Amino acid sequence: MKVYGKNVLNEVLSNPKKIKKLYMTSNMKDERIMQSIRKNKIQFESVSRETMDRMVKGNHQGIMAIVDDFNYADYKSMYNEDLVVVLDHLEDPHNFGAIIRTCEAAGVKSIIIPKDRSVDVNETVMKTSTGALEYVNIARVNNLVKTINDFKDNGFFVYGAEAAGTFSKTCNYSDKVVLVVGSEGFGLSRLVRENCDEIVSLPMKGHVNSLNASVAAAILIYDIAFR
Repeated sequence: MKVYGKNVLNEVLSNPKKIKKLYMTSNMKDERIMQSIRKNKIQFESVSRETMDRMVKGNHQGIMAIVDDFNYADYKSMYNEDLVVVLDHLEDPHNFGAIIRTCEAAGVKSIIIPKDRSVDVNETVMKTSTGALEYVNIARVNNLVKTINDFKDNGFFVYGAEAAGTFSKTCNYSDKVVLVVGSEGFGLSRLVRENCDEIVSLPMKGHVNSLNASVAAAILIYDIAFR
């Protein structure tokens, strides 16, 4: 998998064993990156800007690495967390990357996604998360409903986020929380909604009756993480 951009590479270089190949343009200037390269004795190939542009379809900032595919976690390892975020068939990689970044900033270390009909960790997600992916565990599961119920069996209270629900500020959130965020176009799937303990919502005062999935997730994550 390709990862690129200074912010992402600054984090990836902290774990150099992941890096299979590193490419840089001759005019790439970043002292922190260069220090990591020297410290870890990482070999790199110098390429022209034109070559890098052909290799990467995005704002590479003069640096790109080929790294091991993302190593997904086992969701059962997340039972000791206070807050776990579940994404119910989210499809937009930019939203996924933004949610990862929010989770890391809020101290939330665990995210769960389904294997089918969902975005996975790809190059766009890596770039959008701006390095936060290095500090967040992500699990992929075959069955979201079973997974949610496994968390219930381990003392978690499951909140689903939808427009028609209890105002989030009035919720008395439990100590161990699973927050389920629906997809951009369809919200929570029926079976997932039916297996949530409570549905929470964000009030809308304006003329637009919905928020971007990553924005809504960010507000709720901070509500719960800093309750």
